[in-house]
Amino acid sequence: MTIRILLADDHPVVAEGLRLLIDAQGDMKVVALTGNGLDAVRSCLETNPDIAVMDQAMPEMNGTEAAEMLRRRRSSTRVIMLSMHSNAEHVKRALRAGASGYVPKASAVNELVDAIRIVHAGRRYLSRALADEFLEQTMADACCGPLSVLSARERLVLKMIAEGNSVVRIAARLSLSRKTVETYRGRMMLKLGLENLPDLVKFAIKQGVISLE
Repeated sequence: MTIRILLADDHPVVAEGLRLLIDAQGDMKVVALTGNGLDAVRSCLETNPDIAVMDQAMPEMNGTEAAEMLRRRRSSTRVIMLSMHSNAEHVKRALRAGASGYVPKASAVNELVDAIRIVHAGRRYLSRALADEFLEQTMADACCGPLSVLSARERLVLKMIAEGNSVVRIAARLSLSRKTVETYRGRMMLKLGLENLPDLVKFAIKQGVISLE
């Protein structure tokens, strides 16, 4: 079975080099080549490749935005992100957007072919160096991140608020008084340094307490 691949990179020399690398494999073929994120999404919808290899930084629509759009409109195409950045925060953003793999551009020649095969097999791919940093950062976030200042009950109330539940509904579902829920809300805003309800909801979304899907 030939793995059909879309390659999106706005640097022609890099794109051509990666195309030659991929096409040299007996089980892979580049079926589309684009130079920006918007064209990459359009081409994926037209050609339905198995894998989309995308540069994270592209004009018109970056790779993260393109991956998120593809997750909603063409989930059968799995995305591998190429990036100049190799820190945990960029990896998390890509994975949250729907990417199944993340390869630093500096090691693309050595890792991309393996990444394509692994992602095509239904697994995720992170290079070892990225995986170690990502794990360390995730553990640090769990212990020391913004959510760590909230109690378990406060996190639950935060989730329900962010989901659009009214104070009255939250109170009923948790068997609490309305005043108690309002106290939780006020205490959370004080701990997090937030001034109003919209900011509290934005915080919940940013921290992944709820999904926008």
